[in-house]
Amino acid sequence: MLQNLFVKNLALIDEVELELGNGLNILTGETGAGKSIIIDSIGFALGEKTDKHMLREGADTGYVELLFSGIDSRTKELLAQLEISAEDDQVILARKMSCGRSVAKINGESVPASRLREAAALLIDIHGQHEHQSLLHASKHLSYLDEYAKNEIETCKKEVAGAYHTYVTCKKQLEEQSLGSEERERELSFLEYEVSEIEAAHLRIGEDEELENDYRRFTNGKKIMEALQAVEQIAGESGASSMIGRGVRELTAVCDYDSKLQELSGQLLEIDQLLSDFHREVANYMDDIQFDGERFTEIERRLDLINHLKSKFGSSIEEILAALEQKQQRIDKLKHFDEYERTLRAEYEKAHACVQQLSETLSSARKKAAESLREKMLTALQELNFLDVQFDMAFDRLDHFTANGFDAMEFLLSTNPGEPLRALKDIASGGELSRIMLALKSVLAENDAIDTLIFDEIDTGISGRTAQMVSQKLHAIAKNHQVICITHLPQIAAMADAHYYIEKNVMNQTTVTSVKLLDEEASVKELGRMLGGAQITDTVLESAREMKMLAHGDNWQMKKK
Repeated sequence: MLQNLFVKNLALIDEVELELGNGLNILTGETGAGKSIIIDSIGFALGEKTDKHMLREGADTGYVELLFSGIDSRTKELLAQLEISAEDDQVILARKMSCGRSVAKINGESVPASRLREAAALLIDIHGQHEHQSLLHASKHLSYLDEYAKNEIETCKKEVAGAYHTYVTCKKQLEEQSLGSEERERELSFLEYEVSEIEAAHLRIGEDEELENDYRRFTNGKKIMEALQAVEQIAGESGASSMIGRGVRELTAVCDYDSKLQELSGQLLEIDQLLSDFHREVANYMDDIQFDGERFTEIERRLDLINHLKSKFGSSIEEILAALEQKQQRIDKLKHFDEYERTLRAEYEKAHACVQQLSETLSSARKKAAESLREKMLTALQELNFLDVQFDMAFDRLDHFTANGFDAMEFLLSTNPGEPLRALKDIASGGELSRIMLALKSVLAENDAIDTLIFDEIDTGISGRTAQMVSQKLHAIAKNHQVICITHLPQIAAMADAHYYIEKNVMNQTTVTSVKLLDEEASVKELGRMLGGAQITDTVLESAREMKMLAHGDNWQMKKK
């Protein structure tokens, strides 16, 4: 569950920290106090896109941190697949905004926002203010059925996706081979010309580097020779060598008079020998570097040929040889075109049959799950004051395969006796859509391992008896899940296991949103405000207490004491 929420410098929030509990957590407050900012902040921490203007005025950075605790073994396994550990059954998701950019972290380690979203999908489900509008789009309906039946169809869906990828690949290869005989002959002729051009070059890996070294040596031969001649003159017989030889003779003549002179004479003799060796090496190098015009021309021509081939077939000899192999394979296919086409067609037909069979298996599993979903949705809708409701799903078959099979599906609804089932977009109002989505979420929650559910103003467009039934449904969901709900209806707020009040105040000429956990008496007063508006009379407060008692019965009486 979401145990702790910390928000700093976002919108009207200076700094807010919430400790959330199990069951039904209700957030209420005056209109414009910033209730939805809390949900938006959670969404930001979960990796959702956000506007840079969400940053609090005058702040350099904004920050949100979510601490999830009590993570079960199944969720741990799924997190591990994302390379996320849940030590002590906890995971911390955090995100920081600065200068229009954001940094996401999981357990203190920076991650891409996409990884944050993947982790969030395993931990929390947010139903935003307008999510119920997605029910108006039939293209979304199949995903809800798949979510309901995921335990039964997950393996089959993966198999369909894999088979579809193979099918698409085979289809593309077959289409690429559908060439006319004249076009095929032209391609074959051109490929054979290119292959002969590469083969005639007799390329050797590393040859271009060797040639370039030789080319640089030849083109700079004059500079090298002039430098060596100067060195030879300095160090040769007329230069340093002559002078050091003379020094050796002078020391040799007197070295018998002092042992120290013998040591110096030995050192100078060693220098004379080293200089003689150096002189020979220079002479040998100068002999080897004699300019060979014919060899230089050969190097130029060879480099021109290799660079020409590089411009056509690759940036290196390795790439040219790889291109040669590919072209030879293509030539072989074109020369044996009929046989190759038969092989491709057989592979395509096999892939087509496989994706067809798996899609039919997936479709059958979906239709079986749809029967179960229909029954549960009828019950859930009736519990939300749709008294004479009919609910069903209409399946259609696409004229092509997709990675999700060939099914198309749409929810159908009738809310009045004698009326036929029709598409939701044709009959449902805003308030009805909210209730339908709540019914769907409650059914999905039965099979869902996600522990935390958030509802942002699920009560849009409802009141009275319907509001009471919505509150009971939320209370029922909260028995097995942590539910966080923003509401403006006292019937729902009365069901709270933990009631938080969001208010907006002016501090130091700055508007600040704050959140506080209400005790039982403060919760009653807030219910009174929601019931009576500006005038909170004793009668209103008594009605609020009665709502609390009806919602919690003896449990509330005990907590009150």
